[in-house]
Amino acid sequence: MAILIDDPQWPAHGRLWAHLVSDSNLDELHAFAAANGIPRRGFDLDHYDVPDEAHARLVAAGARHVSAHTLVRALIASGLRVRARDRR
Repeated sequence: MAILIDDPQWPAHGRLWAHLVSDSNLDELHAFAAANGIPRRGFDLDHYDVPDEAHARLVAAGARHVSAHTLVRALIASGLRVRARDRR
């Protein structure tokens, strides 16, 4: 089981955002986010959006830094991925 985070490269609301995911289950993801001060409102069905200023802190807390491609592949492999067409 691992918590993964990609580079903060997604612009929104005047800042850059990274994605935080679990490679195995959402309970693990929610527990890690809560323990590290990431509000539940940042959860988007299969990942948390986290601001760039939280990135280093989350890596120091145990999130594994990976590329966006690796993160998506791990999310798909876990069965937790929510496809864009299913987000409606």
